Amino acid sequence: MEEKFDAIIVGGGIAGLSAAMTLARGNARFLLIERGEFCGAKNVSGGVLWGSDLARLVPEYWKEEGGFERFVNHRRLTFMDEGSAFSADFKSNHFDEAPYKGVTVLRAVFDAWLAEKVQEAIDASAHPDESFIATDILVEEILKEDGRVVGIRAGEESFYANCVILAEGVNNLLTRQIGLEGDYVPDDYVAVGVKEVMKLDRARLEDRFQLQGRSGLTNEFVGAGSDGVEGGGFLYTNTDSISIGLVLGLKDLKKKGKTPYDILNGFKAHPSVADMIRDAETVEYSAHVVSTGDIRALPSELFADGVMIVGEAAHLLLNAGKAIQGMDYAMRSGILAAETAMEATKLGDFTSATLSNYRKALEGSYVLKDMRSFQDAVHLLHQEQMFGPIPNMICDFGRQFFTIDSEPTEKASKMLRAAIKRHTSYWDLVKLGLKAGRSL
Repeated sequence: MEEKFDAIIVGGGIAGLSAAMTLARGNARFLLIERGEFCGAKNVSGGVLWGSDLARLVPEYWKEEGGFERFVNHRRLTFMDEGSAFSADFKSNHFDEAPYKGVTVLRAVFDAWLAEKVQEAIDASAHPDESFIATDILVEEILKEDGRVVGIRAGEESFYANCVILAEGVNNLLTRQIGLEGDYVPDDYVAVGVKEVMKLDRARLEDRFQLQGRSGLTNEFVGAGSDGVEGGGFLYTNTDSISIGLVLGLKDLKKKGKTPYDILNGFKAHPSVADMIRDAETVEYSAHVVSTGDIRALPSELFADGVMIVGEAAHLLLNAGKAIQGMDYAMRSGILAAETAMEATKLGDFTSATLSNYRKALEGSYVLKDMRSFQDAVHLLHQEQMFGPIPNMICDFGRQFFTIDSEPTEKASKMLRAAIKRHTSYWDLVKLGLKAGRSL
């Protein structure tokens, strides 16, 4: 057999690059293979990277111009009916301090920047000539011997390693190939994400969203924006653009015979959204399958002899109503897999007995702890009441409460009772409240 790497990483997204950075810092010899022309070439649009792991990988990243777009110090949750919007709004200078708790990113830019940082770590490592980032290569097959993963095949070339870290993304064909996931994931557990990046002059953007310097806003939407389809919307501010889109339940989308792009156009035309994106020019559009955060979507196992599964390939994602967490889960899982690989190198043991420590580390981290703790919230968000009756009721109450007319004004309690009666029932509201209290 040819000389082996300590590890091969398949995929140059956030999970794969986080694993690579950890391996480079640990002086491991590794090969990272990315099918795009560069890391980030196949990733479009962007989102929010939450948490503090980025500062762990790139200390004082906030002092650089590149990488992230804006730090998040303004959060907004909006409930919508067809013509109104009622928002819960929170802004605090507590979030102005670095390391930031959340930063908006454009993946093509961010992934390429992080790849540069990985290369710098390789150059500073004990094996600068024995670790590589190889792009524009498609991995076609996982190589196995005696039931253990030993490497990968790309075209006519085979590469061998003590272990393989699969960071291939949600379309995890290699994970399926080695039998850790079935032929398909039930459509209950996946959604379609549709996104646009809309260019807007930086000064106008900062004025419109009341931003200072590199501060930024995130806005999640529940209700009419999804056109009666299970799901919700989002809007994030970048340096001189806006990321806007929807995440729509695949099963419900098929059932109701609606197209994601048409729903997105309707969402953008809603009065509250149209005001925010006025004069912005669409420069990028994408649609792809994403996990819903249902823990039942995880592969049968996240490791086997000679292999570990990380990031979206493992369906590590959570949307419990507070934020969509996926990139931070990818980053943490990549770090933990790389640490497990280095531990296995010291032991000289790459069997599942040792690589199971990756699963144990993931279970001990916030990733799987939160996914388990907030499963009820995930299911709650997908109930029909949450994208119809509840937002309609809240907006109905808002219209009554904020209307000033030359007539006697009713008490707020009476307005609320009337709104509840028109859109739902006290009993349904009590049941939903109890579920929300337990799940959150």
